[in-house]
Amino acid sequence: MKKLYSSEVKSELEKTVLNNQPFTKDDIVSLPAPVQRYFRYCGYIGKKKMSNAKIVFEDVDFISNGKQLKLRSEQYNFVSEPARIAYLSSKVMGIIPFEGRDKYQNGKGSMIGKLMKIITLFDVTGPKMDQSALVTFLAEALIVPNVALQDYIKWEEIDSNKAKAIMNYGGIKVEGIFSFNDKGEFIKFETNDRYMDKGNGLIEKERWTAKVENYIEKNGIRVPGRMKGIWNLSKNDLVYFDGNITEINFDNSNV
Repeated sequence: MKKLYSSEVKSELEKTVLNNQPFTKDDIVSLPAPVQRYFRYCGYIGKKKMSNAKIVFEDVDFISNGKQLKLRSEQYNFVSEPARIAYLSSKVMGIIPFEGRDKYQNGKGSMIGKLMKIITLFDVTGPKMDQSALVTFLAEALIVPNVALQDYIKWEEIDSNKAKAIMNYGGIKVEGIFSFNDKGEFIKFETNDRYMDKGNGLIEKERWTAKVENYIEKNGIRVPGRMKGIWNLSKNDLVYFDGNITEINFDNSNV
């Protein structure tokens, strides 16, 4: 699984053309007011536009099919041709190796999970996975903010602290609402366009929220330090991903 992940990331890195142009005030003037405020608050104006990002989560509390794991997640997000490739690793009961690979690449989504490198726990592909993977990429657009300026995303202002983003790519359209606090921090993304795998072949749409917390300053830029993935189910909210972001590096050239 790690070799598969590395080869997929490498293929995207080989296509990447680094952008040496900085973010300017003119770049964000057409964005909704709360999105502009986010760019200014985080310190991106004058900083170089990134072509990709490596994001690492440690100590992730993860729930899958009712089972809870503590895992590490490493991912790469790419801007010009949208792609998101993530590798998850853990040990079930502290001894049994678990690996997962979750990706959106070349307009397609897929998710694979294995125990001991040979036992396949899940292998999900198809149109519902394509859409879910695309909307996950959209949810992270402001963590890799050059994504927000791309032609495949259109923005609509809702009010002083909310904006809608609509993404069209590969024949799929998804959308969601970004929420911000008064300081300018992006704090939440909500969508109805993601499918939940409920087991036994049942995959249904459920409302989904990504929450962002604990902003820290790194290299003159404010970045989030924690992220949660939440299914907003009819009876209760299920926080199935809750991890600390320990690394965000832009413009990577190697896996």
